[in-house]
Amino acid sequence: MQGALGLPVFAGTPEKGIGLAYMMGPTGGYLAGFLIAAATMGWLAERGWDRSLIKAVMAMTLGTALLFIPGVAWLATFFGLQKAIAVGLTPFLLGSVLKLALAAAMLPLAWRAIERQGE
Repeated sequence: MQGALGLPVFAGTPEKGIGLAYMMGPTGGYLAGFLIAAATMGWLAERGWDRSLIKAVMAMTLGTALLFIPGVAWLATFFGLQKAIAVGLTPFLLGSVLKLALAAAMLPLAWRAIERQGE
C-alpha cells in the first residue's frame, strides 16, 4: 500500500518511477504474487499447516509457486514467456529450494522454542 501511494519503499525509486507506475513495471507481477502468497500462507498457517513438517513444506512450495506464477506471467508481457522464464524464474529456483529446505529444517526448532517460552 505504501508503494502504491508513492512512498519510496521500492529499490531504485524514484528514478524508476513511483507509486503505481513502478508497480506496473516488470516486477509488478512479483509484487502481486507476494501479496497472494503471503495471504495464502497465513490462511494455511491458521489452519495448522505450519505444525506438520510435510504440510509446511507443501504450503511453502505453494507459496513459492504463487509468487513466481504471476511474476513470470507479468514479466512475459514485457519480454515473452521464454525470456521471462530465463530471467525471472530459472536463476531463482535453486535459491528458492535451498531457502525452503532451510525453513523446513528450522520450523520444528522454532515451534519447540516457542513452546518452551510458554512453560
